[in-house]
Amino acid sequence: MQNLKKVIICLGLTFSCLPVFAQVAPYDTTVKPQLISCQFAFTEGASTDKYGNVFFTDQPNNKIWEYDINGKLSVFLDSAGRSNGMYFDRHGNLVTCADEHDQLWSISPKKKIKVLLTNFNGHLMNGPNDIWIDAKGGIYMTDPYYQRNYWTRTKSELDGQKVYYLPKGSHQPIIVDSTIKKPNGIVGTPDGRYLYVADIGDNKTYKYTINKNGTLSNRVLVIEQGADGITLDEEGNIYLCGNGVTIYNPLGKKIGHIAINEPWTANLCFGGKNKDVLFITASTAIYTVKMNVKGVE
Repeated sequence: MQNLKKVIICLGLTFSCLPVFAQVAPYDTTVKPQLISCQFAFTEGASTDKYGNVFFTDQPNNKIWEYDINGKLSVFLDSAGRSNGMYFDRHGNLVTCADEHDQLWSISPKKKIKVLLTNFNGHLMNGPNDIWIDAKGGIYMTDPYYQRNYWTRTKSELDGQKVYYLPKGSHQPIIVDSTIKKPNGIVGTPDGRYLYVADIGDNKTYKYTINKNGTLSNRVLVIEQGADGITLDEEGNIYLCGNGVTIYNPLGKKIGHIAINEPWTANLCFGGKNKDVLFITASTAIYTVKMNVKGVE
C-alpha cells in the first residue's frame, strides 16, 4: 500500500508538470470577422507598432496604409517600393520587403527611407517576402521567387529559394535554410528561442531552434500545412493564412479556423490598444476579429 501511494504521488507530480495548451479559447466562434474596407488592389504585410497601430501594404498600388487604434484609415507612404512583408524594429522603424528592386528597407517614423539590403553576393534577391526581427536587431527573411509584372527579369539569379539571416549592421545575409521548397511566412517566439517558417511550396510549417549566432538548428515539422503570413499569440498558438486563418496549438493540433469571404488571406497581426484585435489582410480587403488572447509581436 505504501508503494502504491508513492506511485500515485509520483504520477500526480508528473501530470502536474505537463504543459497545458490553449487554456483560453482564442476567439468567440459566433463572432464573424468585421470588414473594415475593401478599396484596395491586394493587401499584404500586416504589422503592428508598439502602440497597437497596424500598418499594411496595398502592393499593386505601391502604398503603405495605417489603421490606427482609433479606427482611422490613412495612407502612411506613397511610392513604397512595392513593399510586401513588414515588421517593426525596437526603435520604431518599419522594416519592409521592398521587392520592386528586391531590397530590404527601413522606414523611420518620419518616413525617411534607409536601404538595408540590395543583393546577395552581387546577385538580386528572388524577392524578399516576409521578415521577423530578433532582439539583437537581426532580420530573418524568406526569399521565394514570385514573378512580378514590374520586373524586367524573368528568372531568378540565385540557385534556390531560401531562408536568410541579416545580422544587425551587415549588408550581406547568411543562408540559414537552403532546403525549403518555397519559404513564405515567418515569425519568432518572443523569448527569441524558436523560429517558425511556412513552406508554402511543400504545404508544411517548420519550427527551428535559434542559435546564439543567428543560425538555425533542430528543424521540426510542426504542422502539415503551409501558409502565406503567420503569427503567434500569448498562448503560443500558431496562426496560418491562406484559406482564411487556421489556428494550431503549439503541438500542431488544429484548434480553430476563421473563415474569410475573400479569394485569399495573405497576412495578419494582432493590433489595437491591448493587442487583442486580429487584423487580417485578404485580397482587396482588410478585416478585424476581437480575440480572447493577445498577440506577442
